[in-house]
Amino acid sequence: MAKDFENEVPGGEDPEANASGSDPQEGTEADELTVDDILGAEQNADAAAEDAVLADLETALLTDLKRLQAEYANYRRRTEEQREVEIERAQGAVAKGLLPVLDDLDRAEKHGDLEAGSAFAAIAEKLRGVAERIGLTTYGEAGEVFDPQQHEAIFQVPTPGATEQTIIEVVEIGYRLGSVELRPAKVVVAVPAE
Repeated sequence: MAKDFENEVPGGEDPEANASGSDPQEGTEADELTVDDILGAEQNADAAAEDAVLADLETALLTDLKRLQAEYANYRRRTEEQREVEIERAQGAVAKGLLPVLDDLDRAEKHGDLEAGSAFAAIAEKLRGVAERIGLTTYGEAGEVFDPQQHEAIFQVPTPGATEQTIIEVVEIGYRLGSVELRPAKVVVAVPAE
């Protein structure tokens, strides 16, 4: 079994094998990577990275948009509340300006100066109507239980048989505008006698 050394090529390559056209070091076509394959893989990786960046950017923008919407909603709510406070404040200023005039009308009525059918009585009714339309209400009447949160006692009268502090006379009517007290009612209070 002698080996034929004449046909052998230095380096150990078989010339017959090369003649058939197949190189044992080369893989099949499926195993080969081309430049296009490498570039395509890099482009896919770049596209995936770009998609991830875009998704992060979209999430950040959506978060910013939601935050801005919440800030705007809070701004609108605060502005509306401030507007309502300013309206109440303006109405209160107008109503406070009317209080001395309404007090004078009450005094004139007590003295009989506002007779039915007189021109002054008609003006008084119109003025009271305006006060009502802006939401001005009165409180404090004789016979009510004295409440130091709503009434200002200017005089106390010890009264036999009185079991609780009761208003016996209203010196100045109290006024409210909505839930805001503009002026407490100034009253004379009957207190239990000791």
